[in-house]
Amino acid sequence: MFKSIGTTLLTGIITVLPIVLTLYLLYWLALTSEEVMGGILQWALPRIFYFPGLGTIAGLILVFLVGLLMKAVLVRQLFSFGEGIVYRVPIIKSIYSAIRDLFDFFTPKKEHFGRVVIVTVNNMEMIGFITQEDPARMPESLRNPDSVLVYLPMSYMIGGFTLLIPKQDIKPCQMNMDEAMRFVLTAGITGQSNTGANSSP
Repeated sequence: MFKSIGTTLLTGIITVLPIVLTLYLLYWLALTSEEVMGGILQWALPRIFYFPGLGTIAGLILVFLVGLLMKAVLVRQLFSFGEGIVYRVPIIKSIYSAIRDLFDFFTPKKEHFGRVVIVTVNNMEMIGFITQEDPARMPESLRNPDSVLVYLPMSYMIGGFTLLIPKQDIKPCQMNMDEAMRFVLTAGITGQSNTGANSSP
């Protein structure tokens, strides 16, 4: 009886927890936006024009406008110039570049970047993500035209290994990045949808 109750409770937690965490993240983003933008608006606007939630709305509009501005060549050049300054600041450049590279990794417009592959090591096959194929962008001691950098994530952990793998030991995997990352991080428990089985890498 107690085992059945425990199993049911665990099933409920596994079902509810992802929903709760997602809602909490959205709540945190909205609350932070309201505190920051709301404070600015309360200072800049007459009190009669302000209402709760205006800061969140202003934050969403600001993010949307930034996205529109980044489509302009001049704005992208100015942004790149600003990034160049950040990359010269000690400590900050290490933190910013790591976060920037992580988000770039998941940018869908990057062709052949983060491509899902199957890596064969000691007759074992693992799912990995190609992070770098250009030898010129690797450290000189790692430059090998016959190898690529592959990231192998660890299940249920924020971490993994980045290995230089010979091209002969990798092959395409018929999964897109989202499906492959979800599959690996949950140790395959989630399985793969039928739509994902027919997707191209």
